[in-house]
Amino acid sequence: MSEVSAHTLDACLRRGVKEFVVCAGARNLPLVLSVIRCDGIKVWSHFEERSAAFFALGRIRDSGAPVAVITTSGTAVAELMPAVIEAHYQQRPLIVITGDRPPRYRASGAPQTIEQVGLFGNYVEGCSDMNGEGVVPLENWSGLSPWHLNVCLEERAEVPVISVTSEQVGRAHSPRPPVTALVSFLEHTFRGLVVLVGGLEEDEREEAYHFLKALGAPVVADATSGLREHLGSIALTDGDGILHSALPGKILRLGDVPVGRFWRDLDTHPAIEVLSVTRTGLSGLARDSEVIAGRVHDVLRGMGKPPAVGDVLDLLCRSNKRRGVLEELLERYPDSEPGLMRVLSSHVATGNSLFLGNSLPIREWNLCAQMVVPVEDVLANRGANGIDGQLSTWLGGTVGHDKAWGIFGDLTALYDLTAPAFLEQDDGKERVLVVINNRGGRIFDRLPDFKELSCDEHKHVINRHDQKFESWAAMWGLDYQLVTKRDHFDVKSQDRPIVLELQPDEKQTVEFWEVWDS
Repeated sequence: MSEVSAHTLDACLRRGVKEFVVCAGARNLPLVLSVIRCDGIKVWSHFEERSAAFFALGRIRDSGAPVAVITTSGTAVAELMPAVIEAHYQQRPLIVITGDRPPRYRASGAPQTIEQVGLFGNYVEGCSDMNGEGVVPLENWSGLSPWHLNVCLEERAEVPVISVTSEQVGRAHSPRPPVTALVSFLEHTFRGLVVLVGGLEEDEREEAYHFLKALGAPVVADATSGLREHLGSIALTDGDGILHSALPGKILRLGDVPVGRFWRDLDTHPAIEVLSVTRTGLSGLARDSEVIAGRVHDVLRGMGKPPAVGDVLDLLCRSNKRRGVLEELLERYPDSEPGLMRVLSSHVATGNSLFLGNSLPIREWNLCAQMVVPVEDVLANRGANGIDGQLSTWLGGTVGHDKAWGIFGDLTALYDLTAPAFLEQDDGKERVLVVINNRGGRIFDRLPDFKELSCDEHKHVINRHDQKFESWAAMWGLDYQLVTKRDHFDVKSQDRPIVLELQPDEKQTVEFWEVWDS
């Protein structure tokens, strides 16, 4: 059985895998030791599989290369599912290598035995069952999405010694996408065109910026686009509210699926024409729309100079008025959650990167963060919109980076409490982990369907709690600071990571949103 381990790992090395995240167990020990003893690769270790897989996803985001995570058999394999799903929707080359008992144990109910082959279903591009029957692993892998290698190992299998091979098969290149659909879409915009920009890869941003400036149409840009603070006079404030009150005829989406509510509500507005240009090829809607699957910069470069569309519906004038209202409310309610987010954003602008946890933090940043100093390197896990594994992905994506900031909700942090174990393997300086502790899932307060709930129903829905994060920070040897008011911010440079816990004024927060929504 040493041959199957060698065959598996050699296949990964040939496909450009130079980093492995390992969760050791009795069953997968031959695989783990093989990786540790292999010269020329980086090995990360963790005791919890779910966190490890999200950390691997972060490493892919940072390196641009495939990364493998290795687990033992049994339910440990199932812990990889959330990260595999996220990698599927992000189209990231995550390889999951799962140790397994030999095939004769299947369907037997023997200890540490579950049906691992096919466990990830449609969320992996393929599954290689390495059971000693001559399977060629990764033979048909595109290198653009997850793959499952299930490695069957006998008890006390020998540990192979493997060296990094110089021969590698590069990632598959997608064919040049067609641009005629985009040219046709921009021909008739008399009913108004608005561009929604979701997450963009770093190499997509410059071309997208020049395209948007030349087009001149109103833009709603998520922070993850890297363009939010660059667009100036064509950027819409409160895009959701403005677009709901003045429906455009056409929506052009660039990049990942946008964060705002208006995008979701497009399912109920079939008269609005929608064209998406996205590397994933996913429409993000449950109704008919056009999609150009390809890298955004390739598509925009291919079409040449865009037409000057402008602001047909005079949306930018409405935007300026909403910006004035927003600024006044941030001053009136300085210790509200939006108010603290505004001050926090000024501190983040002094850093080198930002990771935004899903749900409320990313929405509040898009609306309330300062617009003066560009914050370009902004990441988030927006593939499946889940809150799982956020801290682990952030840590994986910023290994060795100085002044890396991450902003997470309290429930998001509670979901990923084991993530800081990776910090012992990281030499980055001045890392700041922000937890917005509003005592539950307060994003539900922003949804219309939840406004009519009784107090008891509301408590259960938002999972209200009284947890604090100081002892958690101490557990991992992290510095800690509590912020409850705007003038409490005093984030000083430090080598050790710090947990910055924000506890917004609940009364001010409620009043802010009541006035804003009125």
